[in-house]
Amino acid sequence: MISTSSEPGPTRTSKDDGFVCESVEQIRVLRLEPLASRTRKRGSRGRSPHQTQEWECVVEIWQRSLQTATTGTGKKEWQLVETRTPSRLGKPLPLIPFVFHGPRHSLPDVDKIPLDDIIAVNLYHYRLNADYKHGMHFTALPTAWVSGFDKSSTLRIGSSTAWVAETPGATAGFLEFHGQGLSTFERAMDRDEQLMAVLGTRMLESRKRVGETAAAIELRQSGENSILNTVSLSISSSLTQVLRWVYWWNSTEPIPDAIGPDLVLATLNTDFSITGMSALEITALVAAWQAGAISQATMLDLFRAGEVIAPGRTNEEEIKLLATQIPPPATATAKPPVAASKSEQPQPLN
Repeated sequence: MISTSSEPGPTRTSKDDGFVCESVEQIRVLRLEPLASRTRKRGSRGRSPHQTQEWECVVEIWQRSLQTATTGTGKKEWQLVETRTPSRLGKPLPLIPFVFHGPRHSLPDVDKIPLDDIIAVNLYHYRLNADYKHGMHFTALPTAWVSGFDKSSTLRIGSSTAWVAETPGATAGFLEFHGQGLSTFERAMDRDEQLMAVLGTRMLESRKRVGETAAAIELRQSGENSILNTVSLSISSSLTQVLRWVYWWNSTEPIPDAIGPDLVLATLNTDFSITGMSALEITALVAAWQAGAISQATMLDLFRAGEVIAPGRTNEEEIKLLATQIPPPATATAKPPVAASKSEQPQPLN
């Protein structure tokens, strides 16, 4: 495995004032080299011993020589400047600690990116836009022209000046662009924008002026959501492998594959729907819980999936909040009359 980078070189020239760094092309090589072979006995009945081969991860740093880079001979001469052997628990690593990230899988094979077609159409759109702006630059502004005027005279344009010619039949005017030349570029750019919208992006698509239901919007974006769902599942798998490497580095497990999903698991969100849970669905879930058809934990989980409850809040925290919540005040009722004292009671009239 080889990775390239550009880092400041260790060599300093005589003109260097201490604040200028010279970049040197660098290659980092990760390779598996055979370790000392060990012999294991396969049995005690005269069988031949079985020899196993162990490996260790070695990191090599190669840099291009400064003399070759400055002379410009065109021949790359690489020099080994550093060799490292990473170790864990006092032992060299038996494999290369590297995880691939891809849109559909975590394999080293290069896969087609989901936005490849959109990038190509976007490049065509950029070229058309450049040609369109180039034509607008030369044709948008009117150009003055005269006929029959003295060539040695100076003509100025402005509201305070006038063009006067003594030659009979002299004329003047402005050249303006007419025709369908630039509209061809406009129609081509509109087609590319619509094509990019069809391929998956909604950024350049003109919004509909009519109202759309949530189901119609979700159906229209189902293709885009499926691509995002595939990417999320692939990245979840590769991130899980990265976290297993971290867990393995700080544990005593023999290899990272011994760490299962019960210990380390990373899952990205795959719900890209813009619609939440409706009021009818909430009422139906509460009624099912009150009737004993589902448990309270299931109801809270469905509320969390429907974006009713905050995603970072657990069921136990939600139940505690419900217990500490002050109930809403009841409807105000008429207070019962209070018996008045003798001094406040009305006296009979004589």
